[in-house]
Amino acid sequence: MVSAGLEILGLSLCVIGSFLVMVACGLPMWKVTAFIEANIVVAQTIWDGLWMTCVVQSTGQMQCKMHDSVLALSHDLQAARALTIISSVLGVLGLMVVIAGAQCTNCIRTEYVKARVVNAGGAIYIISGLFVLVPLCWMANKIISDFYNTQVPPPQKREIGAALYIGWAAAALLLIGGTLLCCSCPSSGNSGYSVQYAQTQRATQNGDYDKRNYV
Repeated sequence: MVSAGLEILGLSLCVIGSFLVMVACGLPMWKVTAFIEANIVVAQTIWDGLWMTCVVQSTGQMQCKMHDSVLALSHDLQAARALTIISSVLGVLGLMVVIAGAQCTNCIRTEYVKARVVNAGGAIYIISGLFVLVPLCWMANKIISDFYNTQVPPPQKREIGAALYIGWAAAALLLIGGTLLCCSCPSSGNSGYSVQYAQTQRATQNGDYDKRNYV
């Protein structure tokens, strides 16, 4: 019963985390205009994402433009694109693996094997969380470095956007949920140990039990 509860809780956290990874991947708010020095009062705000750049006017009108070329992007954006997509794919793969080995399904009959399949699904989710955590930390480190770099002009300085915070929350959910799935184990009634029963004693022709049964 405890194992089933861990599976449900872990799978729920992982599904939410995978969904947040997809949301963060699509949002354009990875880098946001920093309002410093001469940029305190501006008529527009710039959002830089993995797939597009958006300009939000003070009137509320927003215009977005897709990135022209992948090769023209910086290395952190290229890595973030690849790793977030891989993390999303691993999230879907982990969901199928966990469902196949869940206690509420009959895809696998043996309880011991079902638990090992769920553990494998948890490991996939942990890898998925690490894959999305790497570009997030890389991007945040670059944003902070450029912000305090005196050689970067103030109009080109950026701040951490909402997509990074969503991604960090997704990575935390994936790591926690994957750990819970890895901690699930077979029930005590199916621990994998074999039980050997003694052979039934048979009476001899004269009505007495064979003395070899007592040796």
